[in-house]
Order: sequence, then C-alpha cells, then structure tokens
Amino acid sequence: MLVRRYLCLSTLFCVSFAPVVPVATAQDHSRGRKYKAPPDTSHIEVEVVRANNGKPIPNAAVIFNPEKDGKDEGNLEIKTGPDGKAAIDVIPTGSKLRVQVIAGGFATFAEDYMVDTASKTISIKMLRPRAQVSAYVDNTGKASERKPGVQEPLRPPTTPSPSSVTPPATPDAESKTPPVSETKPNL
Repeated sequence: MLVRRYLCLSTLFCVSFAPVVPVATAQDHSRGRKYKAPPDTSHIEVEVVRANNGKPIPNAAVIFNPEKDGKDEGNLEIKTGPDGKAAIDVIPTGSKLRVQVIAGGFATFAEDYMVDTASKTISIKMLRPRAQVSAYVDNTGKASERKPGVQEPLRPPTTPSPSSVTPPATPDAESKTPPVSETKPNL
C-alpha cells in the first residue's frame, strides 16, 4: 500500500513539474540543421564488347571518375557481369564523367562523357593492344627528326670491346724516336 501511494505521488510530482516544450510549427525555421537536398543523380550503364566480333567481355573493370564544377567527386570501380554490362546510379547529373575500362588481353580504354540526362547508355568496343607510340621513332618504324622541346634520352657512353679496337693509322710522336737498345760497349 505504501508503495502504491509513493508511486502515485512521484508520478503526480513529475507531471506537475515537467518542463513545457513548445511545439515547432511550420513557420519556425530558426531551429535545427539546415537541410540540403542531395544532387540529382543519373543512371549510367556501360556495355563492354570486343571490337572484332561484338561479344561481351565479362569481369572487365569499369572505373567512373566524375568531376563537377572543376571539383573531383572521387572514383568508383565496378566489374562487368557475364553480359558485359556495368551500371551505376550515383553520378551527379551535369557532371563530366571519365570512364576507364581495363580488361585482360585488351588495350585500356579511357574517354570523357558529359552526363546531362537522367540516364545514359555507353557502348565501348575494346581493341587488342597495338605497338607503342614513341617520340623518337615514327609509327612507320623509321627514325623521326628531332622535335623541338623534346629531350633526347641519356644513354651511358659506350666503350668499344677489345676485339674491335684497331691500331692507329699513323704512329705517335714518341714512336718516331728509335728504340733504345741495350747493347754492351766493346772494350
């Protein structure tokens, strides 16, 4: 009985002295965090196929690198499925998107796209690797002329092998003097 009376009194005491909290109305904007809506995003689907026969390339790495207003937004990597497709939904609309594709046995692909619609489909045809391009050798295989502003590579000096050394055609000044012979004087 005493416990009941104590509980009733404590409840009455808590209710009567509880602080009054004002209810926020729709017109009260001064309280709380400012809400900033997330940017609109686009659905990007990339299809990766072979250039020679159009078959899909599974397990190719597709790297998305968006840039909005000159600010890098980070990068994301997704692998293609058995159908050669990779999809992503978090790229901000209105951004410039660099797509890179890396697949075993194929040359790396990279290109920039402008994401200006709610959905975009990109089809990429992968090529086999080709010969490297050099600043010193033309693509036809002949040596190109020296281009201004291009520094020649530093090469270590070559020393001729002992078998390829030939004696000089003219003797030195020291060799013109007759050799000194060791003879004993006649006494």
